[in-house]
Amino acid sequence: MNSKIERNDPCWCGSGQKYKKCHMAFDEKLQHFADLGHLVPDHSMIKTPEQIEKIRESCKINNAVLDYVAANIRPGISTEAIDRMVYEKTTELGGIPAPLGFEGFPKSVCTSVNDQVCHGIPSEDDILQEGDIVNVDVSTIYHGYYSDASRMFCIGQVSDEARRLVTVTRECMEAGIAMVKPWTFLGDMGAAVHAHALKNGYSVVRDIGGHGVGLEFHEEPWVSYVSQPGTEMLMVPGMIFTIEPMVNMGSDEIFCDADNGWTIYTEDGSLSAQWEVTVLVTQEGCEVLAW
Repeated sequence: MNSKIERNDPCWCGSGQKYKKCHMAFDEKLQHFADLGHLVPDHSMIKTPEQIEKIRESCKINNAVLDYVAANIRPGISTEAIDRMVYEKTTELGGIPAPLGFEGFPKSVCTSVNDQVCHGIPSEDDILQEGDIVNVDVSTIYHGYYSDASRMFCIGQVSDEARRLVTVTRECMEAGIAMVKPWTFLGDMGAAVHAHALKNGYSVVRDIGGHGVGLEFHEEPWVSYVSQPGTEMLMVPGMIFTIEPMVNMGSDEIFCDADNGWTIYTEDGSLSAQWEVTVLVTQEGCEVLAW
C-alpha cells in the first residue's frame, strides 16, 4: 500500500516520526486485510491527532447547542423557533451551522416530526404539539472542522407506542456503539443495530445511512445499519463517522417530498425515530465525540 514510503522516511500522518516507528506496522496490517479481500480505509479517512483535537472542539459546540435545544423545546413552539435557537447558539459559541446553504438547504438545522424520517425543514407553520416526537439534527463547523449529532424529543405526553419507538431507537444506536472496535467491520456494527430493531418489531431505513465526518460534512465511508457481520469497511483507529439509524414503526419504505426535495417521509405514514452520534475509533474501542 505504501511502497513509496521508506522505513526511515517521515510518516504520512504528519507526526514527524519515522515511518517505521509510527504507521508502518499499521499499514502492513491494513494490507493484510486488503489481501484477504476486505474493504479497507485509505489514509484520507484516518484523522491525525491534531485533526482529532480540532474535530473534538467542534463536537463540544455541537453538544452545547443540542443541550440548549433540550432545555427550551416544548409544546407550542414552531420548528422555525428551533432553527433560530440553533443558529443563535451556534454563532454565539463561534461556530457555523453546517446545514445552512449546504447543497441549497435553507435552514440551520433539520427538524423531523412524527412520520418525517430525516431532513425536515423548519417552518413557522410547523407547531410542535403535545404528543409529537421530533428529531433535531445539529451539525457544526468550527474553525473548518465538522461535527454532527441528533437527538429525539418527546413533546409533552406522548403515546406509549411513540415513547417505546424513541427508546428502542436509542438502544439501537447504543448497540452500534458497543460494536465499534478497531480491526472489526462496519458490518458488525450495522448488523447489531438491525438485529435490535427487528427484535422489537421495527424496521431500519436501508437507503439512507451514516457517513464519515470531520474534515468535510459528509465523507467516506458510507455507513449502513442493515449490513451483515464481517462485511463493509474495516474500522481502524483514527476513523471518525456517524452512527445514526433511522427506525420506523412500520415498513422501511420511504419517499422524498417532491415539493422541497429534502424531507424524507415513511411510505406508510408510520412514526420514525433517529438518534445520531459521532464516534472516533480508538486503539481500544471508540470514543463518542458528539451526541
